[in-house]
Amino acid sequence: MSTYIIAEAGVNHNGDLQLAKNLVDIAKNAEANAVKFQTWKTEKVMKRNAPKAEYQITNTGNKETQYEMEKKLELTYEEFIILKEYCDQKKIDFLSTPFDIPSAQFLIEDLSLKTIKIPSGEITNGPLLYEIAKHKVQIILSTGMATVADIQLALGVIAFGLLNDANKKPCIESFEQAYISNEGQEILKQYVTLLHCTTEYPAPYDSVNLHVIPSLKQTFGLEVGYSDHTEGNHVSLAAVTLGATVIEKHITYDKNAVGPDHRASIEPKELIELIKNVKEIEVALGKSVKVPDLTEIKNRSIARKSLVAAKDIKVGTYFNDDNLDMKRPGTGLSPMYYWDIQKIKATKDFVFDEEIQIHDCNN
Repeated sequence: MSTYIIAEAGVNHNGDLQLAKNLVDIAKNAEANAVKFQTWKTEKVMKRNAPKAEYQITNTGNKETQYEMEKKLELTYEEFIILKEYCDQKKIDFLSTPFDIPSAQFLIEDLSLKTIKIPSGEITNGPLLYEIAKHKVQIILSTGMATVADIQLALGVIAFGLLNDANKKPCIESFEQAYISNEGQEILKQYVTLLHCTTEYPAPYDSVNLHVIPSLKQTFGLEVGYSDHTEGNHVSLAAVTLGATVIEKHITYDKNAVGPDHRASIEPKELIELIKNVKEIEVALGKSVKVPDLTEIKNRSIARKSLVAAKDIKVGTYFNDDNLDMKRPGTGLSPMYYWDIQKIKATKDFVFDEEIQIHDCNN
């Protein structure tokens, strides 16, 4: 299964449609599978006095509220229609993360998106999860800041929405029943991918805990990917070796640009290198059965050794420690038989360094 690479443009367009298109071009040029944006109406997402996160203050200062910052970064629905059409022309998947119900409805109903990415901050937003799930779209659910219990409850809401039983009302009990039901478990496998994530920008390496990837897969029985907020590419590559089937990485045209997420993003050359390396790792992972590869068979006789005469041996002489040695190439009797042929008589004369074959031994 090929790793699905999402180039996360996020808000790195700084509210400028042309910059957003430039980010699409960067993603397409690097051969990413998708480019992802974020769709919201600021007044639906936060109060006017909502504080900034620490990383946002570090990257953009504290002169404005989070509301004021996000309002400047917000793209209109009309601009998203243009962006979606641009992605279609470029033949790259357009994705966007909704942060409110009207935006989710717009993406699914107006833009006809078949996949919706739900961000970590919305994993406890039951009404949003339910609204998205009712539309039976593919869901990529990010799990930053979440406990196993948080994830399980979110999956319960999603399962309930996917099953869409008109005879049941949404409530905690209904979500729990949907989650534990066989039908709920099966439909989650059809529609949901989890993303392991550390919600910090950039994320310190000691906060990443990549071993969570196989743990989530075992716990929930779902495909698991990784949303990478660390600096560099190597953590994403490690995630692929641990079974991540989706990699999401923030991209930018310039890490030094003004904005909350540029610093935790990678530039065009890094994105190209990431995707190239992921493809190489996919090939290198290969299969799980340990057998010699066809490419190494030709080297087997060169690298291995054979039993040889350590000195001249006369016919009828017993093989022993004094007249046996092990040398390359491995075209004669394997040294594994060193002890088995001890005290067996040679069936012919041997000169120094001559290989011993199985038919040269006589019981």
